Parts: sequence; C-alpha cells; structure tokens
Amino acid sequence: MRWHRPAIDRSNRDGLASGVTVEEQSAGREAVRSAVLERLTRAGCVAAEEEAGELMASAPDRGTLERWVSRREQGEPLAWITGQIDFLGRTLHVAAGVYVPRYQTEELAARAGRLLPKGGRAADLCTGVGAVAAYLSSVDPGATVVATDLDRRAATCARSNGVAVVVADLDCGLGSRSFDVVTAVAPYVPTGAMRLLAPDVVRYEPRLALDGGPDGLDILRRLVTGASRLLRPGGWLLTEIGGEQGTAIGTHLAASGFERPSFWHDDDGDLRGLVARWRPSERSRPTP
Repeated sequence: MRWHRPAIDRSNRDGLASGVTVEEQSAGREAVRSAVLERLTRAGCVAAEEEAGELMASAPDRGTLERWVSRREQGEPLAWITGQIDFLGRTLHVAAGVYVPRYQTEELAARAGRLLPKGGRAADLCTGVGAVAAYLSSVDPGATVVATDLDRRAATCARSNGVAVVVADLDCGLGSRSFDVVTAVAPYVPTGAMRLLAPDVVRYEPRLALDGGPDGLDILRRLVTGASRLLRPGGWLLTEIGGEQGTAIGTHLAASGFERPSFWHDDDGDLRGLVARWRPSERSRPTP
C-alpha cells in the first residue's frame, strides 16, 4: 500500500501526562503502535504496518484511534475511516459509501496528464471521489476538466475535491466533439467474479462501482460508444480493464472508430488499462 499521510503534531494527544520525558513519550507511542499493528494483523489486513502508521498519524486522540481501529478490524475501508487518501501527491477527501480509488489508477491519471494538451479539455466519467479529474486539473490549471458520476454521494465528494461534476450516466449531459481526453474507471468485474473479490470489498464498497455485468464489459462498451461521441478527432480514451478483456473490447473500439489501442499491465503482468485514439488526425504521434 502506497498511501501516506504527513505526520501530525500530536503533542500530548496520546494521553500521556505532561512533564514526562521524550523517551517516555516515545516508548508510550511505540507500545500503542505495536498494539494497533497486532490487532490489524489478526484482522487480516495485508498492509497492517502501513495502516497502523496511518491511523496513528491521523487520529486526533487515543479514543478516536480506538474507534478507528475497531472499525478497520471489521473490514471498513481505511479511507472511509480517516476520510482521506493520497493520490499522486494530492490529499483527497473520501466520503463513506464512495468507491475508494486504488493506487493502480495513478498510472491511468499520469498517462492522461501527458496526453492532455495545454489548455485542453478532459472529461472524467465514473469519477467517484474525483481523483483523476483533480489530478488533471493540477497538471494544467488552464485546462477545462469536467466529470460525471451516477452516484450523488460520489458527485458531492468529488465537488469537495474541487471537481466540476454533473450527476449523469457516463457521457450524458456532455457536449459532442468537445474533449481532447476522456478517462474512466468504469465497473469491469464480471458478475460471476464478484465473489472472488476480497470479502471486505464486497461487503462495504458500492456494487455499482464494481459489477460490470456478465462479461464485465456492459459499462465499458457504453463507455467506448460515449467516448467516440465526446472526443475531437485525434482525442484519447483511457480506461481501466482487467482479466482477458483486451481482445473483446478491442473489437468494440475498432467498430467505434478508435485506432491504435494499446494496453498496460502492472508489475505482476496483469492487464490494468487501455489507451486508444479516436480517428487520429496525426498518425505520427506516438502512443504513450
């Protein structure tokens, strides 16, 4: 887990009596950290050490820390508990009930940032907390970045992160031939594979943001069609996909006027996303 929070000044927040030595305070904090780490490890948290540090850095007092650890032991997403997440160096608000951005999505955002022309226009569909849209705005403050999400809670959360959001399904409400880049983290998990996800993910995170239908491509096909309407000639679509979906979605991309699709994989070799150009007007421009 790569999320990180800067340390918070918690002088005397740990409940220790005033006047104790620095060494005593340090020993007290280390004892608390060890206890938190042990509880998270027993609860099955994969990144227990990092999470223990984050909980201790974010909790304002010992009582809050105890409540937060108890919630995490039950499997509640860490970002819902602390109310924030780090995404490409930006701290974003994450509201309870909203899909939590994965660090793997940073690759999509970084690629989109390199493709967005200076002063260009980008649309981030299925924006969630607005992580990708907020990053694109930070890359070029002169760019116009708009987002959509069907979930009103997600839209409200994205607005709190400075994102201009329309409550809408995918491309609905956005103008045709208006954008240089379209991004999305659409649901792509096949319905039958939902049971293979981590139990905590299935229990807590919104199914609307995960379930992509029988083959996982129900939303992605509509996304490709919508992006072909939104993009200017030569514009780029970037979206996350997984499993063996590259071939199937590639056929729909070609039918919708996209050329030169390419895919990226994570360090384990698993398919993570695609980038494709809509009727490119500059065939010499390299694919990122």
